[in-house]
Amino acid sequence: MNAPNKSGWKPEMGPGGDNGACASRPMTSSGDAALALEEPLIFELAGAGKCGVDFDEEPGELSPALAKFARKSAVDLPGLTEPETVRHYTRLSRQNYAIDLGPFPLGSCTMKHNPRLNEAMARLPGFADVHPLQPMDTVQGAFEVIEQLAEWLCKLTGMEAVAMSPKAGAHGELCGILAMRAALEARGDAREVVLVPESAHGTNPATAAFAGYRVENIPATKDGRVDLDALKGRLGPDVAGVMITNPNTCGLFERDMKAISDAVHAAGGLVYCDGANFNAIVGKVRPGDLGVDAMHINLHKTFSTPHGGGGPGSGPVVLSERLAPFAPIPFVRRDEKGRLRMVEERGAKDLLPQTFGRMTAFHGQMGMFTRALTYMLSHGVDGLRQVAEDAVLNANYILRSLETDLDAPFADAGPCMHEALFSDDNLPDGFSTLDLAKGLIDEGFHPMTIYFPLVVHGAMLIEPTETESKQGLDRFIASMKSLASRARDGDESLKSAPHFAPRRRLDETRAARKPVLTYKGEGVPPGTPSLSEIGGS
Repeated sequence: MNAPNKSGWKPEMGPGGDNGACASRPMTSSGDAALALEEPLIFELAGAGKCGVDFDEEPGELSPALAKFARKSAVDLPGLTEPETVRHYTRLSRQNYAIDLGPFPLGSCTMKHNPRLNEAMARLPGFADVHPLQPMDTVQGAFEVIEQLAEWLCKLTGMEAVAMSPKAGAHGELCGILAMRAALEARGDAREVVLVPESAHGTNPATAAFAGYRVENIPATKDGRVDLDALKGRLGPDVAGVMITNPNTCGLFERDMKAISDAVHAAGGLVYCDGANFNAIVGKVRPGDLGVDAMHINLHKTFSTPHGGGGPGSGPVVLSERLAPFAPIPFVRRDEKGRLRMVEERGAKDLLPQTFGRMTAFHGQMGMFTRALTYMLSHGVDGLRQVAEDAVLNANYILRSLETDLDAPFADAGPCMHEALFSDDNLPDGFSTLDLAKGLIDEGFHPMTIYFPLVVHGAMLIEPTETESKQGLDRFIASMKSLASRARDGDESLKSAPHFAPRRRLDETRAARKPVLTYKGEGVPPGTPSLSEIGGS
């Protein structure tokens, strides 16, 4: 499988046929190296006339209702048997990194272990097979999960209400901003500006702009926190509110959070808090006590439901007393007989007449709700408090262990919270943050978040979460120390890392600007760069 494929793509091989890692290794007749298999494209495995499914009869004519959208040529899907298909994707999966293989130290991502108890509960037929259009009397258990989870979220945050329907963090941000806008409009107050600190998440300004606001930045102080004086100086009758991340993306708690909220409220604005980093304070701090009006909670972060390809996200939004009347529909309520009901537009006219409307067709992600509630019940309040304490302890262990090897710009600003931030300031000329990140791949780790936040140059943001052991942290720290030492010693091989991964380093800029995303059979489109041209292998 190691011959160049039809698109001209082939892994870079050293003299020994082993990706350049060790020239003393012998070549194999297959070109593979034990379990290090070079996998062709699925189209290149396909054969004419093969199919993994038997059909009773040939499909009939397409419906005339398709009109001009009816297909005029064959679909041209690859033809594979079932074993070929399963093996292809299984072999590809072995080239991926996963949370079940090792830590994901991605800052501001909270990539913690997904407990198998959560998965078992989510797979119970009453939850896994539930349908959003079932009669409400048949899904009382599912409604009760939503009700209990909502109660936990309100109590943990000190907030009045919660919207459960947002599908992810950014979706939750939009929900909170729309509730804020509805509250302002209800009092006849048209405002145009949302203030966003430099240390906030990048989705915050994007959300505010998407909702129609003009975004203005608030600078950070030298210790990585919001400049309170600058914020107060900008407040005025045109400011709808502030979107602030706390703990922020420098890994620091905003000590002036209550003063920020009081100032914004005094000026007639509202306070949105990005809850992506709630893992650092869950069970310890209630954002509602700090004057927050709206905050989304990433269930796939703090409450351990799977990230990304592991499952859909979920971003419930907690709302203060000021914003609770403007929450979206649908929502769950008990009727006069104590039965749980999903309240839609018709019922909302009486129960929530000021709702800003609907965020999504149904009521969120049932599987994620079940996993998150299982996590809460299995930990209890004391366990969730320990989650925050251990997450902060692990991050500070990394910060103090590496502050003499890497530049830690806010090491003197007090303890960090959930993540430790480093910069490239003390790397030798010619070596970059990217080199260290790629070197980590060779060490067997997924890289940390790099070049974010923008408040420091060449940022390296590391969040270990509470689920990593001291032994695991020590391995990671030793690898980081080794990479920093190699850079100081001028090890040029670091600039071309990774050397042991299935793929070598790309010219990432060109790969992003001129990607090859479509398989064209025997040839490739004219002018398409080869993998070698964009730095691939």
